[in-house]
Amino acid sequence: MQNKNTVKLAVLIDADNAQASLAAELLAEVAKFGVASIKRAYGDWTTTNLKQWKEHLNKYAIQPIQQFSYTSGKNATDASLIIDAMDILHENSLDGFCLVSSDSDFTRLATRIRESGLIVYGFGEKKTPEAFIAACDKFVFTEILREKNEVEDIQNKDESNNAELKPIVTSAITAVSKDDGWARLSNVGNYINKNNPSFDSRNYGYDKLGKLIRNLNYIEIDERQFNDDSTNVHIYIRIKD
Repeated sequence: MQNKNTVKLAVLIDADNAQASLAAELLAEVAKFGVASIKRAYGDWTTTNLKQWKEHLNKYAIQPIQQFSYTSGKNATDASLIIDAMDILHENSLDGFCLVSSDSDFTRLATRIRESGLIVYGFGEKKTPEAFIAACDKFVFTEILREKNEVEDIQNKDESNNAELKPIVTSAITAVSKDDGWARLSNVGNYINKNNPSFDSRNYGYDKLGKLIRNLNYIEIDERQFNDDSTNVHIYIRIKD
């Protein structure tokens, strides 16, 4: 696996459809995947609509790309971002892209980048259309980048047994388990991430998948010692009978 410190990413922000208040949290999240070699934000900076972004541009070395709105009701920003992305793609100097928007107009762009063998990380609100989410290798809901209060965390944890989560977890276990029904947690996590780009344990109030799994009442856990005389353990899980 490539070291994240050597993975070069282009962070392209649709400023019309992204929250300026999350700039710091967004870039911190990007740093988990690689180095933001390019950081650009697109919009019409002559208007007052993007004034909240302006204080973050210099602070985080984000280059503003001016795109005038030539026609009312038409989003010229999307086209400008897409053209830039294709130029960067053909330069063949990066390993992946971070597309920051909740707009489905970037679905084809994400697909095209992946067709060229580069990875695509998407960042947007939960209202983002499924098509754009599915077109990315990994999609992070920006709501989870905000600080949550204790009440919200408790509510999310109570929902961790919900109908949406259970089939995701159980189908992953079934897919990667041995004949005895046991599956290594790391393999389950990899399977879930590949098949559900927007999955994140933080959506359910837990910072790690292991913590989430331990709070699912339909999962059995077995910790098995490494064969190297260390205290390290492999975590195996299976669906309870």
